[in-house]
Amino acid sequence: MEHALRTWPSRLVARPWILAFVPVNAATSAFGVVLPLLILISLHGAWTAVALAASLFNAAVILASFFWGWVSDRYPSRRALLALNFGGFAVVYATLAEVHTLGTLLVLYTVVGAIAPAGANAASLLILEKFGSSERPGAYASFQLMSMVGAVAGLLGGYFWLAGGRPLEPLLLVLAALSAVSAAGILVGARDPPRALDSAHVARHLDSLASRLRHSVSLRIFVPFFPRRARNAPGSPRKLGRWLREEVRHELPLIFGATFLFNLSSNLFNISYTPYLYSVGVAAASIFLVNLANNASQALVYPASGTLTSRLGADRVVHRATYLRAVGYLGVAGFTFLPLAAYAALGANLVAFAVLGLAIAFYTTASSILLFRALEGRDAGRLLGFSSALGGVAAVAGAALSGVLSVYGSYRLVFLVSAGALLVSLPVWSGATVAYARRHPTAAVPAVDPE
Repeated sequence: MEHALRTWPSRLVARPWILAFVPVNAATSAFGVVLPLLILISLHGAWTAVALAASLFNAAVILASFFWGWVSDRYPSRRALLALNFGGFAVVYATLAEVHTLGTLLVLYTVVGAIAPAGANAASLLILEKFGSSERPGAYASFQLMSMVGAVAGLLGGYFWLAGGRPLEPLLLVLAALSAVSAAGILVGARDPPRALDSAHVARHLDSLASRLRHSVSLRIFVPFFPRRARNAPGSPRKLGRWLREEVRHELPLIFGATFLFNLSSNLFNISYTPYLYSVGVAAASIFLVNLANNASQALVYPASGTLTSRLGADRVVHRATYLRAVGYLGVAGFTFLPLAAYAALGANLVAFAVLGLAIAFYTTASSILLFRALEGRDAGRLLGFSSALGGVAAVAGAALSGVLSVYGSYRLVFLVSAGALLVSLPVWSGATVAYARRHPTAAVPAVDPE
């Protein structure tokens, strides 16, 4: 039986148990900054160590996603998986507070990657199962809002913690406590619904997919669906050839290619960015503020991104957002040519990272719409799984490339390569628009801006 959403403020908090996502998002957002600082400051590691940690984390997320996707389809208790996810974070964060060697940290950070996907399917499926079709848009909007509130609160908390002169390690205990609060909140506040869905249902609901795609791929990589291996049978090579000829004329491979380049550049940049800020003298507390600028700009823009995309067209918006993000990367690369004082470097990067946040908000909404458009009439579950797998490969490749450039290159080269990958993706997006227009000659496809 469906329950209508009550009036405000229930429009912001669709159900009380959704508040449980605030503390854990505060913890994970702050942890994304604490981890590289822990390597650089407490363990006296280098940029190479940060890149290695990211590589292990992303590889663990990819492999664990297959396992947790299988578990979520066979174990009906969503709240148990969420509690395991959040409780696992609490245990690992608390253990990291006592770590004194880089090797142990790498192992524990890999464990974080292994348990991170446990709640990915569970969160989407819980909302799908607990809310009727008329309620889901509001429920997912509430879920997104609570996630963003938690992220902003976590970054602000990290700033004030370090600005007050407190050591870094005890902050991990605070993050562990926040994760434990979320685990308890889910266990106490949520109830498993009588009807159980499987992972494939997520691919059939636009709101659930949008909520998954809006998360940064540098922190969360989900592989809930993956195409089955083709059977070996007579005529298989001929069928494969026919399939390849059909796909060449479809825009979906081009969308996959452009998205791969975007994810590669984002991971390459994000993994190197905190070590860069630390190297130019930006205080550890201020690094939280730089990340806060990015999250705050996303929070401001996301509500309007859908309206703008509808008015201008997803094809045009994805081009402009990609170009804006490339300009942001080039701007950060330009900072490396200037002998900026620490306070000047902080101000410049606050503005630059806020601009990058604007770009990612518009890009995510527009690229999601283009992906959904290309999936019409196709096996969405398997193709989205393939897209997620490509995102994971891009994350690992970005981390590995960051590690290589940390030895043989420089921060300047990293930022230039990141911008170059985005600029290369622009004609790929144009090709996807042209391919769609050829398949749908009567459809109104907005012309993309000339590059």
